[in-house]
Amino acid sequence: MRNIKSSLALACALTVGGASVFLAGCDRRADSTGATAGASGPVATAPAPSGAFKSVDITGADYAKQLSLTDFDGKKRSLADFKGKVVFVFFGFTQCPEVCPTTMAELAEVKRRLGKDGDRVQGVFITIDPERDTAEVLKAYLTGMDPSFIGLRGSLDEVNAASREFKVFYQKVPTQDGKGYTMDHTAGGFVFDPSGNVRLFVRYGLGIDALTSDIKQLLASGSGN
Repeated sequence: MRNIKSSLALACALTVGGASVFLAGCDRRADSTGATAGASGPVATAPAPSGAFKSVDITGADYAKQLSLTDFDGKKRSLADFKGKVVFVFFGFTQCPEVCPTTMAELAEVKRRLGKDGDRVQGVFITIDPERDTAEVLKAYLTGMDPSFIGLRGSLDEVNAASREFKVFYQKVPTQDGKGYTMDHTAGGFVFDPSGNVRLFVRYGLGIDALTSDIKQLLASGSGN
């Protein structure tokens, strides 16, 4: 997988059944007009007014309400475990050449910029490749970026259930040499407020400044009300 050029990883906007999907094609260019039949993703609300959130405001969404997976220390986790913090949830895989490491590294930088308030921000990475992303691999990958990051994994059925709950698309894609595979997946994260309500969908490439601004707002709100 190391020979996959990072320039072939990208985020592209697709419209499938009225849902906005942002895919990362990690070994091939995704069709810019919409590639994979049956894909689903976060439904965007009306654009936020100027000066509000920079991310897509999905406050009141009827999805991304439940989560039950195991962290890299063997502890079962749910969204309720993180109440009181702003939580950034991202579905990805450790062999992703660009989108996944860039997203998590940017979140680590946001936490750094927030200073003490960064302790109230929790990064949660859910692997869509549990076959290769063992607990040990996840732990080394994430804690190397930020010691507070948590990695979640489960059986293929459990990961599928989580992806359906969050309306996240992913699929295994064979490499050109036929000897391995990579993953196409929704290239965006979900942000929850301190009350545990999903509030934002963060498009890949939003930028550190914009994400910092959005998270500051949610930290200041103290709740989802």
